[in-house]
Amino acid sequence: MDEKSSYNHRLLIVLLMVMLFGVIVLQYVCPGSSDCQLLHIGSIFKSSSTSDASQYRTSDGKDGLTKDPYIAEDNALVRFVPRFNFTKADLSRAVDFNIKGDDVIVFLHIQKTGGTTFGRHLVRNIQLERPCECHAGQKKCTCLRPGKKETWLFSRFSTGWSCGLHADWTELTNCVPTRMDTHEAPKAAVPRRNYYYITILRDPVWRYLSEWRHVQRGATWKASLHVCDGHSPTLSELPSCYAGDDWSGCSLQEFMDCPYNLANNRQTRMLADLSLVGCYNMSAMSDEERWAVLLESAKRNLRGMAFFGLTEYQRKTQYLFERTFRLAFIAPFTQLNGTRAASVEVALDTQRRIRRLNRWDVELYEYARDLFLQRFQRARQQERRQARERRRQQEKRMLRGRLAARPSRPPRPTEGAPHHQPDGRTVIQSQPTQQRVEGGGETLDPEVLLPDWWDLEDNGTVEDYTDNVEQW
Repeated sequence: MDEKSSYNHRLLIVLLMVMLFGVIVLQYVCPGSSDCQLLHIGSIFKSSSTSDASQYRTSDGKDGLTKDPYIAEDNALVRFVPRFNFTKADLSRAVDFNIKGDDVIVFLHIQKTGGTTFGRHLVRNIQLERPCECHAGQKKCTCLRPGKKETWLFSRFSTGWSCGLHADWTELTNCVPTRMDTHEAPKAAVPRRNYYYITILRDPVWRYLSEWRHVQRGATWKASLHVCDGHSPTLSELPSCYAGDDWSGCSLQEFMDCPYNLANNRQTRMLADLSLVGCYNMSAMSDEERWAVLLESAKRNLRGMAFFGLTEYQRKTQYLFERTFRLAFIAPFTQLNGTRAASVEVALDTQRRIRRLNRWDVELYEYARDLFLQRFQRARQQERRQARERRRQQEKRMLRGRLAARPSRPPRPTEGAPHHQPDGRTVIQSQPTQQRVEGGGETLDPEVLLPDWWDLEDNGTVEDYTDNVEQW
């Protein structure tokens, strides 16, 4: 009886300790009046297991030990389901960029999209025959072509704000050719340059919050020209949201309340052709019609750009840039989510209002994200197809080498004239059947079994890759 009571006493102590430990964990996970994160633990474990299972895939999609660096970069679902239909020309972006010729990369830098980081990658992190010359204490670098005194990059960190502070699509397309012609050394004949426009986009809500924090610290872009159709907007066309030198210390509520705030739908406006809507003349058409035209123009320009990346997909952005321009970065891009905007606690109602204020940017970003991921998906499929084709050609060459190195057999009598034996019998000797190897002079014995793919064309399709979409 004493042993049983002692056992119950120990069991009670263990249960009390477990309960105490649970209370401590609960207080740690759900401090104060904040929402309990235990509700999300199941989804976290689920996403973690999915990510772990999908991260260890070989390049052929089989289980292995090679980690795919592009999987679930933003902690999203591994499976990507396209929403928009794009043509092959929209998805295949490989330009014949000639850095030794007259080609120029033009970087359209939209505020608070991570463009500063990407711009530094362009001047400091690309493997070049003639790297950019960057000196300590200087913001601009000198990026010249090999053997020439001409620049191949038009960006903030190479040519500065030559077309105005954070010049948009309308300004750059009208300004860059003229600036390049006047900046370069005069020649007998001005070369016909190819301008490849690139940009970086970001999730509209986080970009908006990041711009608010930037303005709150005293930043302004009053030096921006906003040139459209040859002139800048008047004060009545583009009023200011604040009086004084800057808007430092403004609250998020004040930032959202200003109807003239250029932070609203900034990405759509900066990627569109403003001359289609009368520039900054708001009376040319209704607000709804105006933004609908700007959105379609931004989508069209985005599709036609040589390249664009997304802040939320740093590794995929690096991959697509390298494949598009056939340039390689020295160090890999890093996905940093600890921005100032990420540290801001915003109520759900406020987030909804920000999305409403930036409804055109939200639609543009969803469109851009779909196009971006489809381009990445197609590029990876092409890369794997090329790798399989190279392996197939290597295996074919190896087999040819082994067949050519086989020891020769003793010759057999040829078929033709009859041979008479001493006993009076006549024997017809036949010639052995031989097969000539395609593309070579050696012959094969009929007993050698060739693989099934031997007679296939070199450029034949091995399998349908469109039904074997890469999953990340």
